[in-house]
Amino acid sequence: MTAGFCWPWSDPIAGGNLVNDVRIAGYERPWNAKPDAGRLASGIPKSSLWAYKEGGENQVGCIYTAQGFEFDYVGVIFGTDLVYRPGTGWIGQKGNSHDSVVKRSGTSFTDLVKNTYRVLLTRGIKGCYVHFLDKDTATFFKSRTELVVAPDSFPKGAS
Repeated sequence: MTAGFCWPWSDPIAGGNLVNDVRIAGYERPWNAKPDAGRLASGIPKSSLWAYKEGGENQVGCIYTAQGFEFDYVGVIFGTDLVYRPGTGWIGQKGNSHDSVVKRSGTSFTDLVKNTYRVLLTRGIKGCYVHFLDKDTATFFKSRTELVVAPDSFPKGAS
């Protein structure tokens, strides 16, 4: 699972456990460990290994730790730091971002967040599952995608 940087990224608490920073309704997961995290609790992989080492499947990766990884399938939580509005287009919302580097980028904020989601959405080789926090953004994406049906699911004689 990956997500836009729309939640704080806490340091591990005493004992090296991670904080469930990513919260959506009843879904709560921690970001993967920070690259500079000290001692981590047993079963929590270092940031460079979160995507492949046992224990990382219950963590959420951000742009800084998901870059360079490729998965068969990826899940992406599309946050509210970037929304689409009919008649207006893409709007970057700095107030909904916890990425201090990107927030300081001035007029480049929207382009940098677009790039963040482009990277996250392209980590899956076979597929990508997306959860949108903004309804208009979800509607826009759905209007631009096709239903893909595997050829072996076609009835005999159809193509």
